[in-house]
Amino acid sequence: MDIGFWIMIVSWAFVLIWVPFIIYSNRRLHPKALFILFFAEMWERFSYYGMRALLTLYMVKELFAHLGQAEADSKALGIYGSYTAMVYLFPVVGGILADKVLGFRKAILFGGILMMAGHFALALEGMYFSGNMQLFFISLAFIIIGNGFFKPNISSFLGDFYGLNDSRKDGAFTIFYMGVNIGALLSIVTCGYVGEQISWHYGFGLAGIGMLLGLLVFWLFGPTTFGKKGINPGEQENFPEVIEEEDIKLLNSSKENKEKVLAKEAEGFTENKDPKLKRKQWMTIIGTIIFIPISAQFLNLSDVVTWILIALSIGILGVLLVMAGKQEEKPAKERLWVVVVLFIFHAMFWALFEQAGGSITLFTARNVDRIVMGSEVPASIFQFFNSLFIMLLAPVFSWMWIKLRNKGKEPSTPMKFVLGLSLLAAGFAFIVLGSKYFATEGLVPVVFLVLMYLFHTMGELNLSPVGLSMITKLSPKKAVGFVMGAWFLSIALANKMAGLIGELTASDDLGETASKTETLAVYSNTYLIWGVAVVGGAALILLLLVPKLRKWMNGIH
Repeated sequence: MDIGFWIMIVSWAFVLIWVPFIIYSNRRLHPKALFILFFAEMWERFSYYGMRALLTLYMVKELFAHLGQAEADSKALGIYGSYTAMVYLFPVVGGILADKVLGFRKAILFGGILMMAGHFALALEGMYFSGNMQLFFISLAFIIIGNGFFKPNISSFLGDFYGLNDSRKDGAFTIFYMGVNIGALLSIVTCGYVGEQISWHYGFGLAGIGMLLGLLVFWLFGPTTFGKKGINPGEQENFPEVIEEEDIKLLNSSKENKEKVLAKEAEGFTENKDPKLKRKQWMTIIGTIIFIPISAQFLNLSDVVTWILIALSIGILGVLLVMAGKQEEKPAKERLWVVVVLFIFHAMFWALFEQAGGSITLFTARNVDRIVMGSEVPASIFQFFNSLFIMLLAPVFSWMWIKLRNKGKEPSTPMKFVLGLSLLAAGFAFIVLGSKYFATEGLVPVVFLVLMYLFHTMGELNLSPVGLSMITKLSPKKAVGFVMGAWFLSIALANKMAGLIGELTASDDLGETASKTETLAVYSNTYLIWGVAVVGGAALILLLLVPKLRKWMNGIH
């Protein structure tokens, strides 16, 4: 029995049942825009994670197969780190351009088109121009730049449909985040299986088709759902700071009451009357396309990207501090201070979490016993456990936060970050334990890998969706896109750090004849130092800072 094939079939069947259930059970509580953005982001993530599942393995097994194992690993993980770092770096610029020039809706559509072109170009590289590194890098650059326009703005756009202290917001972002991971789940099991078992370029092509579907959902259903929101920068339906609890109860009662609440939420419209706006928008689009081949060259300059990211991170943190200093009210200043502090711990979390697409995928291919029910599961497919656990646990976490909030016992956002880091460290502890005490001939039982993904996922659910919600709450209203972009910069820095940490597993001391036991020792020692000790220490430091950060949030939960 081909277990990989059946994992793919069961996953699709599960999603076809689960998604309608989530939409039906939340249809009265949330605006329709949540579900349109949910679907658009789901298919965009299908494209991104489908390609990511294959990228490291494709480079090691195909592009750099002529090199030694350590050199191939190091080169692949360096490019992977630069790629994923740039994927999260360009949202800083994409957020600013959406705020100032394009507006959320045009930025999302433009970004999606660029990403789709990149995925199809990557498929063509595999089909007709195998080994052409320039085409390979340009394909990745299309995806990088496109993601810079798409990723921060769809999250910020969702925030436009909720008030500042709207108690539905954390739940909405958790549901939205589940959509991200439904797309990731389907893409990993589908593109991973097709790419490894049939053909790499078919896997990359499927990722492009996923992006096309996301664009169609947004383009066809958006205009009738979003109203006048997000068309141009500065144009917005005026939205109250807080939605009354009575209004939220009315949303659940009847269609007529729901329409009354929505009408109350959007009284009036502010129009952008800049006569040069169209010209600015076209100049932005043309300039972006010209910049794509330039950005492609940085993918092969790992050290340059590292220093650029360090300099940018310091600069952006400085800008946030200056922005905080210019705020007239003290609570607004202190809320931005919280963003600056959590930026650092956020980067630490993702630097280790993002080993999943890099070193952990190679570890899975080489040092995990992947025989299940008599069939060997492709290494890339194991990444689906993260998405599966999010789909199963996201509604539980959403329900849990609401229940705890009603009882006055919900952890603050900084405390959720502490929990996230602690669970991340625990996940790596399972890998270390499995490697040191339960491995047979250098192969770790698959249960330890599954436990790692379970604990990493619980850590992610404590930190990531509430992080996005936090930014929309703590940011000055006129700079949400910029601060959201800065938040993604912390993930960019983290992804480059992830590549550098991953390269530590590509030890030059291991020759071509290295045994599985020797490679296992290198992986487990790296994860013990960085995954358990460093992350656990960061969690402890943040725990000590929680009271001060909670005070600085000034009532924002």
